[in-house]
Amino acid sequence: MTAQPPVLPAPELEPVPTAAAATRAIGWPRAVLRTSRPRQWPKNLLVFAAPVAAADRGRIVGMDYALLAFVVFTLASCAVYFVNDVVDAERDRRHPAKRTRPVAAGDLTERHALLLAVACMVLAEAGAVAISSAGLAACVTGYLALSFLYSSTLKHLPVLELTMVASGFVLRALGGAAAAKVEPSGWFVLVCSLGALLVAISKRYTELSGLGAAAVSHRPCLGRYTLGGLRTAQRTISVAMIAACLGWAVLNGSPWGVGCHLLTVLPLAAALLRFDWLTGRAALSRVEDLITRDRVMLLCELVWLLLFTAGTA
Repeated sequence: MTAQPPVLPAPELEPVPTAAAATRAIGWPRAVLRTSRPRQWPKNLLVFAAPVAAADRGRIVGMDYALLAFVVFTLASCAVYFVNDVVDAERDRRHPAKRTRPVAAGDLTERHALLLAVACMVLAEAGAVAISSAGLAACVTGYLALSFLYSSTLKHLPVLELTMVASGFVLRALGGAAAAKVEPSGWFVLVCSLGALLVAISKRYTELSGLGAAAVSHRPCLGRYTLGGLRTAQRTISVAMIAACLGWAVLNGSPWGVGCHLLTVLPLAAALLRFDWLTGRAALSRVEDLITRDRVMLLCELVWLLLFTAGTA
């Protein structure tokens, strides 16, 4: 019999990249970007509020440092979003809109999200140290600490959780003041605090009205609120905010700019009325979008800015 040649094993071939693998390679950066919430970054523009409010006859000081403060708070807020999405992953999967978030959907692993959070925190603190601003560093550290405490525990405590959400906005404004070396007035802090609380209450109103009976399973503290109570609180704070702006214009404004500053109350009142109407018809809408994407709101904000700028020119 003729001997059969030995059968050699087939050579192992390098795996050919598939379309799915290519999609995953592109999908990870996209998931990271989505989790960092670019649409929320405009919140950090509050760091410019104090330098603009303290402008003296058109001269604004410290804007370059305020710009760095914007970057610092953007990084810090990204860290908070990464951690929040890990903590809320299970609850988000039961939410009609939030279930598509990358961590909840499995597009970004929890481990990667936490590592990115640490990196953002380190960079944020390094940015505050870079300009030798102890005030900015304190505000960023306070913002991170309160945000993580809120995510872990305090978000389940009604009313207190509203003040925690509002404090994040106020710390941004104070951080910008510290970076620009501007001394914020008491009226400035009051107006910022009322505006921040108004946004926080409006967020809960839209969640409660949009989710209905499912609201408690998504956010347990919503079971302690009523639509009527939130609506009353929103309108009461709107009135208080107008009164605070009047006090700011009369008692804290430049003598030559009191007239223009008093006129800023008109577009502010119009914006608050529009905001009240928008939140009344919104369902699961991002409150920040109501402020930054509605054309009437944007017009009111522009008129307010022009009048305020004229009062400092």
